[in-house]
Amino acid sequence: MAAALVRPANNRMIAGVCAGLARRFGTSPATMRVIFLVSCLLPGPQFLVYLALWVLLPSEDKARDAAAW
Repeated sequence: MAAALVRPANNRMIAGVCAGLARRFGTSPATMRVIFLVSCLLPGPQFLVYLALWVLLPSEDKARDAAAW
């Protein structure tokens, strides 16, 4: 079963978006960061998607508290 899509409390660089995506898809955070950096060389809304995920993805701590509730 795949992990929930949340921003982890550890292994963050900026906001934890790449680390959360890496955990969800079963890759290393370094691999996901390289994929993101390479994708920034292509035209598209990568930075806007990153910012949106930063805002929309719950932090692991908040998701754990909400699950306990």
